[in-house]
Amino acid sequence: MARPEVLERVQAAEAEADDIVAEAEAEAAEVVAEARERADDIVAEAEAKARELAEERRAAAREELAAERERILADGEAEREALEATAESNRESVVDFVVERFEEEVHAQA
Repeated sequence: MARPEVLERVQAAEAEADDIVAEAEAEAAEVVAEARERADDIVAEAEAKARELAEERRAAAREELAAERERILADGEAEREALEATAESNRESVVDFVVERFEEEVHAQA
């Protein structure tokens, strides 16, 4: 093989190698761009799910607090009614006691 022929084949091989490298670099850039896009999609999806979960948890906490508030109010109402009943049942004996003490004081001063 003559020297010019060898030189041409080497140049052709180098050109082909350059084309292969350029094509590989383009494919690599495309793969990286697709991966970044997919990563952005995954992050956006995860953020949306996190916001949704946080809202669900806030709603559940609000419901739990409302139920606890209602229980506390019901307990307070029951305790108030019990105290009123006790006070009412003691009213007559307290009045009798006060009248008795008053009469004792009046007699003690007379």
